[in-house]
Amino acid sequence: MFWSVVLLSSCSLLACARDEQSSTATTRRATTTTSQPTTTGRPGKPSLLAPLTNRPWSGRGDPRRPVLVVKVDNADRLARPQAGLASADVVYEEKVEGAVTRFAAVFHSKSAPVVGPVRSARSTDLAILSQFDRPLFAYSGANARFAALIRSAPLVDVGYDRKTAAYVRDRSRRAPDNLFTSTDALWSGVEERTSAPAPLFTFGKGRPNGRKVVRVRYDFGGGRASAPVEWVWDRKERTWKRFQNGTRHVDTAGRVLTADNLILQFVAYRYTGIVDVSGAPVPEAVLDGEGDAWVFVGDKLVEARWSRSGGRQVTTWIGGDGREVSLSAGRTWVVLAERARSSWE
Repeated sequence: MFWSVVLLSSCSLLACARDEQSSTATTRRATTTTSQPTTTGRPGKPSLLAPLTNRPWSGRGDPRRPVLVVKVDNADRLARPQAGLASADVVYEEKVEGAVTRFAAVFHSKSAPVVGPVRSARSTDLAILSQFDRPLFAYSGANARFAALIRSAPLVDVGYDRKTAAYVRDRSRRAPDNLFTSTDALWSGVEERTSAPAPLFTFGKGRPNGRKVVRVRYDFGGGRASAPVEWVWDRKERTWKRFQNGTRHVDTAGRVLTADNLILQFVAYRYTGIVDVSGAPVPEAVLDGEGDAWVFVGDKLVEARWSRSGGRQVTTWIGGDGREVSLSAGRTWVVLAERARSSWE
């Protein structure tokens, strides 16, 4: 089954990292070619560039390894602090029910000895995964309909039911938010790859023209489960720092979660016809089509339009000048947000 039929209601990894903006809007596709990674540095001493961050490869791990996406819970009072998110190249935040969100953490250039807590899959994940060439997908269970979609999708299932030995229970936590894994354990035993992941973004030099922003706010609804988020620009460290429900969002090592680039992709959520165990409706983000986006590159806001035609196409981000927005090298967070619940100052 092709990716175009994965979403419930719609029809729908080292390639050369680009240093300059495209002069026109382009459509990119996840690649299966055997292209070699981009190199930089002095003649005779090339340095690999990680395609999802445009930073020099650390020298650890195989740069030909596939992308690994791990589903991490973000229920405010149960899942925090999470482990491993600081090592992800890209993190997607999606609404899963009510005001609760989860993260789809995309790993490639770095390993994480502990990642979690790992939770169940949603149909939104499959639209994210479709941007990569047969990525590894780590999750803990899914309802029957979503499980059938996962079995039909062109991905490598390294979920708890398929690769149980790669997961452990943290007995100091309450189930179901006590399941953790390791990126190396999930990558182990996977057939060696000779192709590289395609870049998700265009990277450039310098900061774009745009409004200077110091704080970004959003939430996914009210009620007891509401956990408003703030990203605050740290001028000294030149990074975005995440706060949730009024407190610094730290990982299990006590480090504040940060991002070099922050994207609020404004999407519609539609009802899948499924409810969770508490009776809350399970939504699905509509990631095909187009819409508005706020792209924060450093402390500059670029108001953009996102577009994606479905299948294995990569989302493009086009600024008001008609050119692809160039991000800074580093980690990117993409929030599948609702515009009415988002603001900046």
